Amino acid sequence: MLARSSPRPSRGRPLALGPYLLIAPAVLGMLYLLLYPFGRALLISLQDFRLRELICGNAEFVGLRNYQTLLSDPRFWDVVRRTFLFMAVNVVVIMILSTLVALMIERLGGFGRAMVLSSLVLVWAVPVVAATTVFQWLFHSQFGIVNETLTSLGFSSFEGYTWLANGSAAFTIIVILIVWQSVPFAAITVYSALTTVPAELYESARIDGAGAMRIFRSVTFPLVRPIFMLVLSLEVIWTFKAFVQIWVMTRGGPGDATTILPVYAVQTALANQRYDLGAAASMVTVLLMSGVLVFYFRQLFRQEGEHL
Repeated sequence: MLARSSPRPSRGRPLALGPYLLIAPAVLGMLYLLLYPFGRALLISLQDFRLRELICGNAEFVGLRNYQTLLSDPRFWDVVRRTFLFMAVNVVVIMILSTLVALMIERLGGFGRAMVLSSLVLVWAVPVVAATTVFQWLFHSQFGIVNETLTSLGFSSFEGYTWLANGSAAFTIIVILIVWQSVPFAAITVYSALTTVPAELYESARIDGAGAMRIFRSVTFPLVRPIFMLVLSLEVIWTFKAFVQIWVMTRGGPGDATTILPVYAVQTALANQRYDLGAAASMVTVLLMSGVLVFYFRQLFRQEGEHL
């Protein structure tokens, strides 16, 4: 019998490198678009970089002085607390509503499911600036439909009420806007996870006498938990760095009622022309958001290890 010859390594090597060469341009482009702005912002945060340096260059290296200035500012810590409150409120409301909507979609018939999913996709497709402008007009003091509706229902105190001039009201409106924009993605993703749960498990749980809440807690949630946690982590990131909605609607006002860290960084850089402090605030934002996610994933992996 003839011995079967082994393939030559020289012939296999180009084929093994082929897929990597095909994706190399996309990977390099993505790394450039991500790493260069981050590195540039990090460098500016370590320099004395104001309007003069922006025009003429030759910025002086000052080390951590900008971070010391930033961390010693009481307003900065007020903004940090408001940012975490803003993130917590949004994420909790988004996850509760999206889970309820996903469970509702699962129980609808074919036509109703198609209508709800289509509506969610349409809401999700609305541009952020367009949706924010619509909300501005909804709560307009003179021409807004919200004031008109409340006045027609007998609440005369809302005639001409300026919602965005009140700190608590402006904060609530922005939360409603971000929740309205975020629920479609979260609900569709959670619903896609629900479709993977075998129907036999539900039937067995009902035969054992389990109610709706017990079925969700003991059957549904353990199976969809990886997707649920993924959506939760994405919502933490998106709400933590929310900027466009706040900047278009209130620019962080009234006062600092709607100022969170991304808005604070832009205000510091543009209004005061302290691009160095603005870059430092951006770096602190990245560190805080990374710290939240690292803590979250550590807790998640620890719980997963306990269940194994």
